[in-house]
Amino acid sequence: MTRLRNELVLDKWKDGKKASSHTGALCTNGRDLFSYNLRIGYRSRSGQTILGDFTSPGGDFHSQTTSCHVGKARHIVDHIMHPVVFRNSEFKQDED
Repeated sequence: MTRLRNELVLDKWKDGKKASSHTGALCTNGRDLFSYNLRIGYRSRSGQTILGDFTSPGGDFHSQTTSCHVGKARHIVDHIMHPVVFRNSEFKQDED
């Protein structure tokens, strides 16, 4: 898999395609978006994108890099959720 800039990884995620950043820190399997090993985003079969706000203001800070990934993704997603709601959401049950 070709390593891409973060913005291109986010575009691929929106399109439901696999991608990884040049460092591997931001990646997607086409459905889930990961910052390191933390799932920060989800793409439904219908194409709706949902982002967990894993930042300090969002209530669940993990790292500066993860906060940057969330910050870049927040401009392209359809919905942003509080991290606790995102982790405990039932939206992914329809996909399994």
